[in-house]
Amino acid sequence: MRRLWIVVTAVVIAALGLATPAQAASLQEVTGFGTNPTNLRMHLYVPDRLAATPALLVAVHYCTGTGPAFYSGTEFASLADQYGFIVIYPSATRSGQCFDVSTPGALTHNSTSDPAGIVSMVRYVQQRYGTDVNRTFVTGASSGAMMTNVLLGDYPDVFAAGSAFMGVPFGCFATTDGSMWNSTCSSGQSIKTPQAWGDLVRAAYPGYTGRRPRMQVMHGVNDTTLQYPNFGEEIKQWTNVLGVSQTPVLTDTPQSGWTRTRYGSTAVQAPVEGISVAGTGHNLPLAGMARLAIAFFGLDGSTPPTTPPPTTPPPTTPPPTGGGACRVTTTVNAWNTGLTAQVTVANTGTAAVNGWNLGFTLPAGQTITSGWNATYSPTSGAVTARNVSYNGTIAAGSSVSIGFQANHTGNNAAPTGFTLNGATCSTT
Repeated sequence: MRRLWIVVTAVVIAALGLATPAQAASLQEVTGFGTNPTNLRMHLYVPDRLAATPALLVAVHYCTGTGPAFYSGTEFASLADQYGFIVIYPSATRSGQCFDVSTPGALTHNSTSDPAGIVSMVRYVQQRYGTDVNRTFVTGASSGAMMTNVLLGDYPDVFAAGSAFMGVPFGCFATTDGSMWNSTCSSGQSIKTPQAWGDLVRAAYPGYTGRRPRMQVMHGVNDTTLQYPNFGEEIKQWTNVLGVSQTPVLTDTPQSGWTRTRYGSTAVQAPVEGISVAGTGHNLPLAGMARLAIAFFGLDGSTPPTTPPPTTPPPTTPPPTGGGACRVTTTVNAWNTGLTAQVTVANTGTAAVNGWNLGFTLPAGQTITSGWNATYSPTSGAVTARNVSYNGTIAAGSSVSIGFQANHTGNNAAPTGFTLNGATCSTT
């Protein structure tokens, strides 16, 4: 009877759906993720509910910190639960646990230092979980904020945007004496023209002509560790890199004592955004700032589905070459003499497109100054956008997003006449 009771109870529990629940998401260490010249450690947070093609965020800790400490001390994991994106938490392992943002090996696209290890983590997750390569972002505090600037400069082909809490411009912390601390920079005395700051970024990846990542910077006015003038120098650098005016087009107060300025667009996802915090030192992010970063990245616009994350890597070989109908959606954010255009190309056919050229016509008076996720030629009139190495395949039923920044002489309308590999696309 006792055995019978155990069997019956088990059957009833199973029938009622009361079996042992699935394990909740938790931070997991990953090893063997690829090239890692400085022996960084990698921790990964994959929420229980992932978006269909999830975005990826790299969250980089401060000096003396670790990836697990940044995981537990910030809101990014809980926001990942809410919106279905994946978070990588790198850990520096050298004495002092600061990231290398100083050596020549760190300040180049072909990095031989910490940036190389972090990008290996990114590529591991992109392949393992099939993330959207067009939505890879980075954020960090202090040393991690400096690394955010460095990663955007070194790898504009990898990251779509960054958010830096208490950082310094790319190249500001550069040293040649073997030291990894630059007192001139930390004290806010490294002052350059926007062009000079922008040239430092461009020199990190000579010949690169693709899109440049957007940048959000936040800083406490009373910061005595990485002093407040660095905030303005970051804005000078990234407005120059992105080709927008240093004069803000919007100034507001998201919270008492916080001053937010946007450059190049009034939109939430402006090319450059700055938030300075009165009466605050070197202790960001404050409550609510992680959510502002997520909004700037555009990660807060959808509810993740209830499907679990994949348990096997996605296929590494593309489906057969094909093609079919296409649909193009454009969003334009314009200001005085400039604009940004986001273009989403959906493959509505039944076969994948492998290798694509998107043709379109710019309105008269518009000239492309920079772009992302594609190469553009020529820069006015009848333009062709060609895929880059990481987004050449558009699977049936899938889409790819590209974009560009342009000057205009008054006509800020969207492009027209879209064709994909010569076939006319519908527009929405």
